[in-house]
Formats: sequence, C-alpha cells, structure tokens
Amino acid sequence: MSLVQALSPPFSGLRFRTKRSVPRVMPPPTLTFLSRNFPRFHLLRLPNPKVVEAARVDGPVVEIGEFAGTEDGDLVFETCITLTLPPALTLEQGLQRITEAVEKMKMDPPSSACGIFRFQVPVPPSPKALNWFCCQPAESSVYPLFFLSKNTDNPTYKSLYLNESSGVFGIGAAIYFTNSSSFTSGELSSTKRYLSSDSTSIMAYGFMDINFNMESSSMVHEAGSSYFFIPQIELHEYEGVSTLAATLAWSDSSLCSFEEAVCSYELSLKQASHYSWPATEKWHSKGIRSALGKLNVVEDETLSMVYINLLSQGGREVTSDVMELREAPSSCQFCIRLSLTTAVASNMLDHTSQMCYSTRDCANINTVWASLIIEECSRLGLTYFCVAPGSRSSPLAVAASTHPLITCIVCYDERSLAFHAIGYAKGSHNPAVVITSSGTAVSNLLPAVVEASQDFVPLLLLTADRPLELQDVGANQAINQVNHFGSFVRFFFGLPAATDQIPARVVLTTLDSAVHWATSSPRGPVHINCPFREPLENSPSTWVPSCLKGLDFWMSNAEPFTKYIQVQHSHAHTDTHGQMTEVLNVIQKAKNGLLLIGAVHTEDDIWTAFLLAKHLQWPTVPDILSGLRLRKLVAFPELEENFMFIDHLDHVLLSDSVRVWLQADVIIQIGSRITSKRISQMLEKCFPCSYIMVDKHPCRHDPSHIVTHRIQSGIVEFADCLLKASSPKKNRKWSSFLQLLNMVVAWEISFQISTKYSLTEPEAAQVISETLSCKSALFAGNSMAIRDLDMYGLNWSEGIHSIAATMLNSELPYRWIRVAGNRGASGIDGLLSTAVGFTVGCNRRVLCVMGDVSFLHDTNGLAILNQRKSRKPMTVVVINNHGGAIFSLLPIAEKTEPSIMEQYFYTSHSVSIRRLCAAHGVKHLLAQTKVELQDALFISQYDEMDCVIEVESSIDANATFHRLILRKFASQAANDALSILLRLSVQDSICKIHGMDYSLFRIPLRAPPTMTTVDQHHSKFYREGYILSLYLEDGSVGLGEVAPFEIHRENLLDVEQQLRFILHVIKGATISCFLPLLRGSFSSWIWNNLGVPPSSLFPSVRCGLEMAILNVIAARQSSSLLNILQPQMEEGDERSSKVKICALIDSSGTPSEVAYAATTLVEEGFTAIKLKVARRRNLIDDAAVIQEVRKRVGHQIELRADANRSWTFEEAIQFSSLVKDCDLQYIEEPVQDDNDIIKFCEESGLPVALDETIGNIQENTLEKIAKYAHPGIVAVVIKPSVIGGFENAALLARWAQHQGKMAVVSATFESGLGLSAYIQFSCYLELQNADICKAMKSEPVPSIAHGLGTYRWLEEDVTTDPLRIGRDPYSGFVEASVADANRVLQKLQINENVVCRKFTGEQVSIYELNIDVKDYSCFFKVREVGRRTSDNIVLFLHGFLGTGEDWITIMKAISGSARCISIDLPCHGGSKIQNHGAKDTVPPSFSIEVVAEIMYKIINQITPGKVICVGYSMGGRIALQMALRFSDKIEGAVIIAGSPGLKDKVARKARRAKDDSRARSLVAHGLQLFVDSWYAGDLWKSLRRHPHFNQIVASRLQHDDVRNLAKALSDLSVGRQLPLWEDLKHCKTPLMLIYGEKDTKFKTIAQEMFYEACHGFKSANDLWNEIHEIVEIPNSGHAAHLENPLPIISALRQFLTKLKTSSFSI
Repeated sequence: MSLVQALSPPFSGLRFRTKRSVPRVMPPPTLTFLSRNFPRFHLLRLPNPKVVEAARVDGPVVEIGEFAGTEDGDLVFETCITLTLPPALTLEQGLQRITEAVEKMKMDPPSSACGIFRFQVPVPPSPKALNWFCCQPAESSVYPLFFLSKNTDNPTYKSLYLNESSGVFGIGAAIYFTNSSSFTSGELSSTKRYLSSDSTSIMAYGFMDINFNMESSSMVHEAGSSYFFIPQIELHEYEGVSTLAATLAWSDSSLCSFEEAVCSYELSLKQASHYSWPATEKWHSKGIRSALGKLNVVEDETLSMVYINLLSQGGREVTSDVMELREAPSSCQFCIRLSLTTAVASNMLDHTSQMCYSTRDCANINTVWASLIIEECSRLGLTYFCVAPGSRSSPLAVAASTHPLITCIVCYDERSLAFHAIGYAKGSHNPAVVITSSGTAVSNLLPAVVEASQDFVPLLLLTADRPLELQDVGANQAINQVNHFGSFVRFFFGLPAATDQIPARVVLTTLDSAVHWATSSPRGPVHINCPFREPLENSPSTWVPSCLKGLDFWMSNAEPFTKYIQVQHSHAHTDTHGQMTEVLNVIQKAKNGLLLIGAVHTEDDIWTAFLLAKHLQWPTVPDILSGLRLRKLVAFPELEENFMFIDHLDHVLLSDSVRVWLQADVIIQIGSRITSKRISQMLEKCFPCSYIMVDKHPCRHDPSHIVTHRIQSGIVEFADCLLKASSPKKNRKWSSFLQLLNMVVAWEISFQISTKYSLTEPEAAQVISETLSCKSALFAGNSMAIRDLDMYGLNWSEGIHSIAATMLNSELPYRWIRVAGNRGASGIDGLLSTAVGFTVGCNRRVLCVMGDVSFLHDTNGLAILNQRKSRKPMTVVVINNHGGAIFSLLPIAEKTEPSIMEQYFYTSHSVSIRRLCAAHGVKHLLAQTKVELQDALFISQYDEMDCVIEVESSIDANATFHRLILRKFASQAANDALSILLRLSVQDSICKIHGMDYSLFRIPLRAPPTMTTVDQHHSKFYREGYILSLYLEDGSVGLGEVAPFEIHRENLLDVEQQLRFILHVIKGATISCFLPLLRGSFSSWIWNNLGVPPSSLFPSVRCGLEMAILNVIAARQSSSLLNILQPQMEEGDERSSKVKICALIDSSGTPSEVAYAATTLVEEGFTAIKLKVARRRNLIDDAAVIQEVRKRVGHQIELRADANRSWTFEEAIQFSSLVKDCDLQYIEEPVQDDNDIIKFCEESGLPVALDETIGNIQENTLEKIAKYAHPGIVAVVIKPSVIGGFENAALLARWAQHQGKMAVVSATFESGLGLSAYIQFSCYLELQNADICKAMKSEPVPSIAHGLGTYRWLEEDVTTDPLRIGRDPYSGFVEASVADANRVLQKLQINENVVCRKFTGEQVSIYELNIDVKDYSCFFKVREVGRRTSDNIVLFLHGFLGTGEDWITIMKAISGSARCISIDLPCHGGSKIQNHGAKDTVPPSFSIEVVAEIMYKIINQITPGKVICVGYSMGGRIALQMALRFSDKIEGAVIIAGSPGLKDKVARKARRAKDDSRARSLVAHGLQLFVDSWYAGDLWKSLRRHPHFNQIVASRLQHDDVRNLAKALSDLSVGRQLPLWEDLKHCKTPLMLIYGEKDTKFKTIAQEMFYEACHGFKSANDLWNEIHEIVEIPNSGHAAHLENPLPIISALRQFLTKLKTSSFSI
C-alpha cells in the first residue's frame, strides 16, 4: 500500500511515524472491504514500496500509565510551527502561496533534526472540499484521500446533492497515529514523543476501534484501538472561511530528513493542484455521482470518521483515561480511499454505485421520456424538484418522486411553488426544477419567472401539456403554452408528445441545452413544454426500444449526454487585458474613490469584495444584499483601519450640505442592484465621473445612464486584475471625512432608537440584526423590511474563537452574514415561499423579515413552511403595522387625504396572523416590546422548529419616528459634523501631543462645601485639585481641571496616580479635531490611544482630561470651547450668550435665617435657588424652611430642594406632603433606594430630579437610565466631574432633552477654570435643546438656571483674573457670560499662590547590577523610578518574554509614594550571563529557587530593609517563592496571574517535557516565529483584542540572547518547580492575588490559593482575611497589568497603604 505517512494521535500507547507519498508501482489485486462482523480485513502492500520512515510520536495527550518508568529525557513534546499566509482570492492562488512559502523554506531549510511545520492560508469559503475529492483520479498516486462532511443533521446521500456540503478534503498523510501493535519490537524506542497542545490549528482524522497495522497492511476492528493521521494537504471549511493547509513533518532519527519530507509533500501537492475543481464550473453536484461511481467504494453506515482538534483538551498534557477522547466530534458522512482498490464510505453511495441506467421497468413511452428527463436532470446536478399536483404532469411527478437522488416538495399553489424554487436556487446556486400540469397552472408561474429573469436566477420549468391534436379545439385545461413566458425565459423548447418514433436522445440534448442556457450568463429561467398523451399513469403500452438507439454509453455511466465546454481564446484574453489597462489607470488616478458593493450572491464573491475593499482602502458602501452590511467584527479593533465601511450613507445624504459636498470622481460598483434610493440619486449627482460597473451578466443596469465602463466579468476575475496592480493612492481627507460623517450619523441613529422606549420598526431591524450569527442567514422581504435593515441594521462584535477565526483575524477582522431578497422585480409576492426555499438551498438557519401585507400575500407559503423538508428550522419575523407602511413615507402621504391613504394605499386590515399560523400548524409568538422581541428571537433560534414572530407596530407612529425623528436628527448630525470638517485642512484635523504636566492647587473657600460635614474645629476650608496642562507639537496649550470629591469615592492620591499614568502614556498620542462631536469619540480615543478601558478612569480624571483636550483643540483653531462644540454658531451669538445661574443655600439656619438669605440672593438678581434639605433631625423643620422661603421670595422664583438620597421612602413621602403647595421646581434625589424613585413620583406628585443616581452609571448609560423616563422625573442634574466628563454629560443631557426633561449642569465647587468650561458647556446644551425642540416641532423651552452658583464659595481662584459673574445690566438677572468664560480659558494666568507643587514627569534611571553565581557573573538590567529615600520599595518581576519595561507605566503611576524598581530577569531583555571559568563549564540552572535567591541578593544590594514584590505569571511564581522563603526581606507580595506550581507529579513531568520542546523550538526557529506561535494561544484571547497588542508583541522581540532565553524557559518551567501549595498554608507574608476577569484558568488558581493561604493559617486573632487579599481586574484577561493597568495601580496603592498602616499579630 502506498501511503504518505508521518506521526501519531492523542491516545495511550500510540506511535506515530511519517512516510512520504510515493507513486504507485503497480495496481494491487482487487480486494473486498469486509463487513464489521468479519474479524479483519487486509490491505495488500504494493510490491517494493518506497516507504520512508520518519519521526515517531506517541500523541499529544499523555495517559498517566505511560509514565511508568519513563525518565525526563525519554519524554518529548513536538510543537508544530504554524505560518499563516495572507488570504487568497481563489483556491488556486492559495495553493500557489503555499508552494512559494515551501520553496522559500527550501532555500533556507530548518537546522533542527526534527520538526513539524504547517503553512495555512485563508481561501474563499464556498464548499469545495467534496468537489476537490471528486476531481482526484481513480488511479491516484497518493493515499490516503478523503472527504469528510461536517453536516451533523442526519446526513444522507441525498444531502450531498440537495445543497452544498461543507467539510474537509485531505490528501496524503504528513502524520499518522496508530497502535503500538503496528510496530515490531525492534522499532520501539524508549523515547516517547507527543504532539504538544501548543500545536495550533491541527486536526487529526481517522477511526476509533480500528487497528491499522503498517507492517501487515491490515485493518482490524479492535475495541480500544485507533488509526488517525494528519493530511499533508488539507482544505477545511469553517463558517465564513475555508483554510487551506500543508503540513511537513521530519525527523532524522527516524530516517526521514527534511528533504525527504518536502519531496513527499510535493508529490501530494502536485496531484492536488493538477486535479482541482475548475473555477469555471457553476455548481458542484453534477460531478459527484460520476466520480464516486468510478471508485471501488464499499458503503458502511455503521462506521464514523472522527476528527480531533489537537487543542480540544484545553491545554492538558495528561489524561487519566485516553478513552475520554471518544467524545471527539465525528462524521457519519465521509469517503476515504486507502489504496487503489480499497475505499470506505458512509452515507455517500447508497444508490449511486448502481451506475447503469435502465428503462426496462418503464411501462409506456410516457414513462420512458419522463424517466429520461428526470435522470438527465440528476446528472446535470438538478436534484430539487418543486411539484404541483396535476394529472397531465403525472409521468414527470412519478419519475421524480421515485428517483433515488431527487428530493421533491409539493404545493397546491403553483405561484408559491415557483417562488420557492427561486429561493432554493438563490441559496444553493443550483437551478430547481418546477413541474406543473397544463393550463393556468403554467400561467401561475409568471410572477416567479419574471422575478427569476430580472434577478438572474436559474430555474428549469417542466410544464406538462396536451398533445398537438388537443390544442385550439376546446379541450379541457388546454391553452397555448408555446413561448408562454415570452422574453422572460432564456430558452424555450416545445418537445413533441412522447413517442417512440423519434430518437429519445432529443429529450437529453434538450435538457442539456436548456440547463446550459439557464446557468450561462445571463442566468435565468428556461422553459421546456412537455406534452403527454394518455395513458398518463404507468399502464402497460407497447413501445419500440429502438428509440433508445445510441444511448448505451450514456446508460452505462452517470454523466450528462452533452457536456458544454467553454474555451477562452488567448487573443480575446489579451484584448481584455488591454481594455482593463484603461480601467486600472482610471482607478490609479482617483482622488475621491468610492466602492459600492451591491447585491452579491455567492460567498466567494463576498470574500472577494472583502479583499477588494481591503486593497483599495476606499470608502466602501455595502448594500444590505452584499452580505457585508451586517458584518461582525471578530478580531483586533485596530485592523478596522484597513477597511472604510460607510454603512449609513443613506442617512448621511439627508443633509443638504453633504449632498452638495460629496463628489466622487471614480466609482466602482460591484453587483448591479443598490437598495437605497438616496444613494442612487447621489451617484447621478456625481456625474460626470468615471463610473465602473462590474457584473457577470451583459444586461444594462444603468437607470441613470452614468456608467462609463461596463465590465462583464465575475467579481473574482475583476478583483484579480486589481489586486495584481499597485494600490491606488489614498485620499486621507476624503476617506476620513466620510468615515466621520458615517460615525456621527450611526451614533445619532443608535441614540434616537435607544431613547424611544416603545418598540419601533428601526429598533426591530437592529434587534434582528444583533440576533444573527455567522452560521445563520437573512432573507429580507421587500418594501420597508429591506430598507429598514439596510438603514438601521447593526454590525457588531462577536466573540468567535474558532481555529479558523483566530487564523483569519490577522488579515480580515470581519465575518459576514449571508443575505438574500427578491430584488429582481422587487414585488411583495411569494416572499415567504422564497425564504423557505432559500433555507433549503443555503443549508443554514434563516431569519426572514417581512411586512404584514407581504406575509398575507403569500399565506400559501405557510403550507410549504409546514412541510419542514430537507432543511434547518427558520424564523419568520412579520412586522405587522396593519397595512402598507411604506406609503406613509412617500411624498403622496403629505399631499393626500388620510381616508384615501387608508383605503387605497395602506390597505389596512385586521387579519389575525396568530390564527393563520395556527391553521397551518406553525408556532406563533407575539412581540410588543424590545425585550419580548429579543426573547422571542432567542427562543426561535434555539428551538428545533419553525416559528413566526409577529411584531406589533403602527403606521402613524412608524412614519412619525422615521420622518420627524430619525431623518431630521440624522440630517442635523451630518450638518454639524460637516461644518467642522469644512473648516479644517487635513493637517489641521490631527495633531500629536507633545506632553502633559499637572499642578496641585489648594484654594481657600469662604464657607464649607455644602456636600461635606463641617468640622467645628476648622475655621478655614479649602478645595484641592489638579490643573492639567496639555501641550501639542504645534505649541497649542489646553488646560483642564481635575477636582475629585471624596464623597464620590475618589481621593487625591488615587487621582494623582492616574494622572501620572496618563502623563506617561499620552505623549505622542494623536488627537483629532473631531473629538468635540462628543458622540463616542472620546471613549474610542481613550481606548485606542491610552490603551485603557474608558470606565477605568476616575470620573474626575476623565472630566479634566476631556476639558484639557477640548481647550487645546479650541486654542489650536483660535476658537472657543463652545464654538468647537457648536460649530454652526455665529461669533456674534457667542459674544451675546449668557447662562442663568442657580444660587445655592446650605439652609442650616432657622427658617427665618434661611429665608432672609434667599431674599438677599433674589435681590442680587438670582431667579433660581436650590436649598439643601435632609440635614436636620426632623424633616418637619426642613419643610418649614421651604415654606418660609417660598413665602418670602414669591412664586416667580424657581425653588429647588436637594435631599442627597438621605431619606427613606416613608420620610420622603412625609416631606412631600408638607411642601406640596410650595411649587417646587423639583426635589433632587429624595429617596435612598433607586427602586423607590418612580414610586415616589407617582405617590407624592412632586417633580423629581436625578443626581447621584446618574452619577453611579458608568457604562451602558442609555440602557440603564431607560427606567427613569417617567414623566414625574423632570430634570437630570449633571455634574461632569462625577459622571465622567463632557461626553457622558452630553449624552445624559441629550437623553433628558429628548424626554422633555431639564438638563441642569452642576458644579462641585470647581475653580474658575472648571466653571468657565461648564458655562460654555451649559450654553451648548441650551443651544442643543433649542435644536431638538425645533426638530421635534415642539414649543421652545425657556432657558434653565444651571447649578454653577458655587463660584460664591471661592475666596481665591486658580486664575489671577477670575470669572466675572454678576447681575446683567439688561436682563437684571445674575448670569454668566460665555464670552467672559472664554476669556478665562484663553488667557488664563495661573495664580501661583494657590499652587502647591507641579509635576512634569520623571526620568527612568537605567543601570546594571552584577550577581555572581558559581563560575558565572549575571548582569541584570535595572530600571528605577521614584525617590531613592522612600521607605516604600516595590520590586517588579515580569513574565516570560517580558522585560522590566513592561512595568514602566505602573511604576511611574505609583512612584510618588514608592521607589519602584523593575529587573530584566535572567536571560531576558538586556540581562547577560558571563562565564569566568573554563569553556566547558556548565551554565548555572535558573530554576525558580535559584532566581528567587538571586533576587534576594539583589534586594540586599538595593536596600537593607524590606521590599514589596510584584510579579506577573513567571515573575509571580518567583515573587511567591520569595514571600515564602525570604520573609525577612519581603514585606508583602502581589501575585498577578501566578501559581504555586502543579500539584500532580505526572502533570509536572509532562509540563517539563513540553517546556523543553518549546525551548528547542525557540532555538531552532527563532524568536519571531516562536512569539507568533506563543501569542496565538488561548490564554491570550483577551490580550489579542487590545488596541496595543501589536506593540506589545513587538516588545517581546527585544532579547539579546535567544539561546539563554530558551534555557530560562526550560529552567523556569512550572514543571520543574516544586509545588508551594503546602507552604501557602503557613504564609505569614501578606499576599495580594490578582487575576483578570476573563482569565478563567488563573481565576480558579487564585481563588484556590486564597483559600489555602487564609484557611490553612489560623492565628489567635484569626486575621487571615485582613492579611491576604484577592482582586479581580475587570475588562482584562491573563495579562491584566497590560490590558487594564489602572485598577491594578489602585489596588497596589491600597496594598502599600495597608502594609504601612496595619500591624498584623501573627
């Protein structure tokens, strides 16, 4: 037997070895594959086989029993090095890329004696594995060959033909695994070799309970045995992507060199490349039957083929029982060829092995012809038949229903049936066959024929007919069916009535010709009219067999009679290339290029469109039918920069100014149809321009007559030309402007939908699109359904962690959703039937969305839905607004009487959809709210049954929301954004930050702040905070204020540490002048530039940072903060703008005293006063104060009260009853419990304002605040420094204003700097509210008095020229001038009298320390920050591959309170080892214990005192060792994702071997490959999504000595470390255990460590819970200190404080 072989599987006692593919010397004799109850079957060896022995490996998972008597050196793990190549446009291109990679490797072969290399490349995702398998020659040169189907839904041989089957194709065996009985005793080695679980993306294929013996070439059914292999060439089809891989394995010790392994691989590659599926073939199934029939295959349906992901064990190296792996997934549909004469299959061949076609059972000539028609259809790959009941079509219906490969579905409505056929063809890209009777049954097909013709959908219509003698003579059901569909079919042929007087070949050639026409460009429906005379049933009637003359050869095989072959002439190709040169030149010269992706029908075309968008990097507008509109982000966020999708261009174009500005000079449109009318109008406006239309059909799809270059070609062929050319120049201004406009409008749409708390149709579109996964598909109905999905559908992040996803993410960070619709004629008929057919064809779960009128138009589709035949379950969402809602959005609705609209356009109805579903036995769910719709979709997606979800809606409400809300606000948002853009040049839009510093200020107050408890011993009160100064490279300066209030869970120390952190990371960051848009821009900027989750910044810090950035942008543009927030504001308006101020009274005196103070304030000019209440023992006294104040100031003054959440519900109710007649504008936070607020509103009747409640909301703001939309809540008090800055404040204000509530800006006793910014921000909110009222056509609201009266508390200010707030001489009111606030910000001179100190940053001191170890000197690179005199010394230890540089940001953050030192651990970074002895001196071992001792010596050099040790991962294990062994020098230890070691001895042995393998791989293949492989692991899933991931990985390449780095990996292996679990029970050194929220592995370890450390140690005082701590870091994984450092900084500061302030009696 000639096999390409090489290694072994995850099983006990299994050996693996490699062989190379060799040519077959001569065919062996025919063998029979014996049945399962036979004891064994044999595969004869080829004479003189050239078998090359190679590396022997025993498996990736070790059974415990394998360790008996095994020494460390006898256990070896082999790691596969995987190289991922850029995505390929085609499978052929993928093969070429792998070939080039291997050739490059041959030029510089690996130096290692053994190894496994794997090259993989993403290729187009449409199923090709089965096709590729079927293409292989019957007399193959390479074995094994296999196809394995991934269809798990009870696959049958029919499913191969019904729709495209995804799976795996493999050829050759790079690695095989089989039982030890396969080897002779002389072959066995004491060394056991296993595949490491680090070997990413490797699948092994084979069989359980099969013992395959290589020596005897026999296979035996033997319980507990197995045979597995890894292919040399493999195509694995996943959801959304296929991976093409080639695996090389070699081992000199096993007599297989690298050169021999390459030779073996090339043999497999040569055959696979030569026999690949032709790219020109239109559909797959017609070649399957013929190919499989030529093989000597035995069907065994009891056998399953197993496929094992070698990573599936979750990183385990050891298992107690190897048979646990029986749970690996398997397929019961496969075919594997083990030799020329031996092949095994399951559910592939039931009837296809009978290759001879026979007509001997045909009773009459009608049956003969019908049988020939159906058989030829099956050979052409047409196996899905849609049959309408009828007498005249009986011969066809019976023949189809009895054919073994044909799947039939029946419906009594020919119109629904034909649309169902369209859906199947759309889903499978295969024509469906429609069989009808004669008469109007044929006419009923016309709507579907028109749709298929217009949308280029292939269909075969077989219409039965009366014979010629019954035409035009009044015969029943006889109409003229000749050319019945006119020009809407591509081909018509009227067969004669079935007869034996003419050759039956006419039937076959007619079918072949018709199908060729249907599937050639332009694809479409074809019609064959089939007259039959009686008898129509299978009654015997003599017929002459001579009519079958010439069909012997056809009957003896399984191929069509006529094969149509298209040959491309070379001269034509040359001419085409010349014409494409002109197109390429046009594209190269484009300044404002625009890529439109219209309706794209195949997954390969979607794949191509992705690559094209990535190559061009033009703004890309994806239509809903492109599949890219609802794409899912699954990878690194920074990779989005390679794509510029403009999803909301339709709504961007609502802006008149945008329509004027937007002028593309080159437009490429892929796919003919665009859903959006506004985009189509925009394209026409862009003319004259170069407009390139690409589609395969020759038809003119150019309604505006603007196409200048019409390219008739497939998308793949066109993209191939473009991708080979150089990338066109990128116009950064054009691209960034469109991206920004899209982002702003997308934010506005999302905001508007989120703030509408009844379920709207746009929100339904968003919820539906969120429900979709990459494994599902969407069918969009016409009218409003497809438009809403196109305009409002969401693309979002999806956590996909499959092997294919991990591999692809580095190049294409998105997955798509396959979308279909009937947009040929765009009618509303037959949509449900089409969707059901689409579900059958695409073989996915389909979610169908349509309107109620469309649903009612095709209720007979429910009869097809109810059959649930040969498909997955589907969900139908019906948007029921009780009529045709689209007319309400058309101009006619504004010009026509409502009664006429109601009757003649909306066609309102009261039909019960629920009862319709019940009548057809279909599950029905009703959704009236967002939550109900989400729940219904969740239920339907996980139920194994069809479901109709009815979404209640209203035409009028929908029209109002679309027209008055969404459109107006989207237009306004686009206008605002464009007004900013048009003022800037490209250079002005982005600038780098040169640096930042901050100053601590302390300003005296005239009285204690109202939010603090007064200390009677203090007569002086102060407000402290920080002034940030931000400097741009162009010299612009912006100031911000950070003033935390301790009652808001912030303090100066914590805040300063965050400022120190920001000061370090912000340098060099770029800021965009688009940040003032405040629509998610700041949150995105913080994450992408600072590398921290926005929620991890303290609110006051974020507020001050945003203030500084806004001010520096204003300074750069010589503008004001208000003007950059409201760019459309005229300069004169700004100068005259005023902000009303609300006065603040502490109200601690008697009612008369407080009333007098209030009266004084009114006399000064205040029109609004806020009184603090709930400060007295008796709330009756608070009420008396309110009553007295109201009595004294009158009702013209706005009176507010603030309880600061001090009352219980009962107390608040009592207070409300006492002041109900006092006309309070509102009371802030009257109750302690959030859940009582609405209840208080309803029971008290008092208006309520929110304050602290919104201050507690840091994330998902709109979702969490939704419950406070109650009309009793009339105001939201917004403190920017409490809620986290201007962006969050603007969001809350906008929400409040849309709900008709007041948005009141309030200060927390900030200085004049902060107040000046708040004044301008308050004015911005007033202007925003006016715009909202105008857009919503509501009455304008009077200006609001904002809570900025705290300026009266300031005795001194941070500026030498303070704000001038006072009575306005014109209005007579106390107001703040916007112009004066701008003056303060622009010309602020800091009052040095209030500045305590200034911090501009500090330098890192870098030096070297030397420690002698035996005959070696170790030189350690040390980085130090902080005061050397500090009592707090913190030593930082990095993880493997890291350096001390990893800690710099954290060190700089806490250096104000500690001396921080980080060290490059042995063999890492800049640390070096120098030999002082003889050359052959053995280098010292750097075990955990040795390194801990070295660190101990270093500490002694640094300080005579103790240190706090902070370690991550490997450094964490060292830190723990030091805490347990050297408590005299370790004051405390912080362990981040560290471990005390492995408890199990066997696991330690396996881990030692694995780390030794890693070390060898590092030396053999270099640091770059090792690092790439290392960070592809599951442990780094979270880190890979960090915006700075690439920089982090690049820093891992900074190691001076790779060989010693490998030694450190081996020496410091956790497998060599003695476990410290018992020692933990006696640990007296305080520990802080830190883990990332997403790091499930180390979360479990940390919790177990905490338990052992706390419960194992019991002191007299039982203080264990005070000594040790455990901390979870949110929004982070394993590398928490890199992913989210700010919470770690806070935790470290608290730990340091505890160590200095606590004394533990242990």
